[in-house]
Amino acid sequence: MGARGELFTTQIYLENRSYFFNVKENRTGDVFLQIVESKNRDGVEADRHQIAIFADDMQKFLQGLEKSLDYVEKDRKQRQKAAKEKRAEKDAKYGAGKKVYRVKSDKGEKVEKRADDGIKRTGKVIHIVSKKTADSE
Repeated sequence: MGARGELFTTQIYLENRSYFFNVKENRTGDVFLQIVESKNRDGVEADRHQIAIFADDMQKFLQGLEKSLDYVEKDRKQRQKAAKEKRAEKDAKYGAGKKVYRVKSDKGEKVEKRADDGIKRTGKVIHIVSKKTADSE
């Protein structure tokens, strides 16, 4: 038996998280699975959460996990199907591969075309903050 009753350990590393799956045995001889999530922020371990599932409850836990995974997969497929249908509807309406640009107007009023002044208008507003300091005033 390893340190602190560890029988088996495996790890999964993601972008800013690590998951550890530890099979342990406590002092009374009960075997359990400990799942630990470790979140890293700016290279420093910030949060650490863990759950323990005892051997007697593992089958029920796995059934719940399996149902959740099935739901996630079913939902993912439905979203993909809806996105394809929406894309096909858009292609049928406007033609395949064409980008559609909309001009927004206030309450259905007609929008006047502006003369081309060489300025590209994206609709984004940029806020400019003065760099004056109290000393320069």
